[in-house]
Amino acid sequence: MKKLQFKISINAPVSKVYDSMLGIKSKSTYEQWTALFNPTSTYEGSWDKGNKILFIGVDEKGEKGGMVSRIAENIPYRFVSIQHYGLVKADKEITEGPEVEKWANGLENYTFEEKNGTTTVTIDLDTIEDFLDYMNETYPKALNKLKEICEK
Repeated sequence: MKKLQFKISINAPVSKVYDSMLGIKSKSTYEQWTALFNPTSTYEGSWDKGNKILFIGVDEKGEKGGMVSRIAENIPYRFVSIQHYGLVKADKEITEGPEVEKWANGLENYTFEEKNGTTTVTIDLDTIEDFLDYMNETYPKALNKLKEICEK
C-alpha cells in the first residue's frame, strides 16, 4: 500500500470542522464533501471508537458498494483513525479474499489542530496503486468542499 497525505487550513473552530467533516450534527455535511468521491456517498454506523462503520454509495448500476471499516480511535476534535477491513459489493459485506487483502488494515487518519481560530486538518491514508491518481486528484477537491462548508 502507498501512503498519502493531504492538508488543508480552514478558517473555522475545530469543533465546527470536526462536526462537519464527520457529519456529527447533520450527516448532510459529511455527504456534501464526500460527494466528490461519489455523489451518493454516505455512511452507516457510528464514529465511536471500536464501532463498525460502512462508507457506502451507489454505483452506476444502482448497486450499493463501499468499504467496511472500524473506528480504531476517536479523540473528539483531535484525531480519528479509520481501519478499513472489507468491501461492500451489491449490498454484501466481503471481509476476506484477494480483493479485500489489497486493502486489509489500511488506515485513514484525520488529525485536527486549531490555532487562532484556524483549523488544520491533516489526512494520512493508505491506498492501493490502482487508486493513487484518483485519490491525489479527488481528495484535495473534497477538502476544498469541506473548507467551503465550514467557512459559511
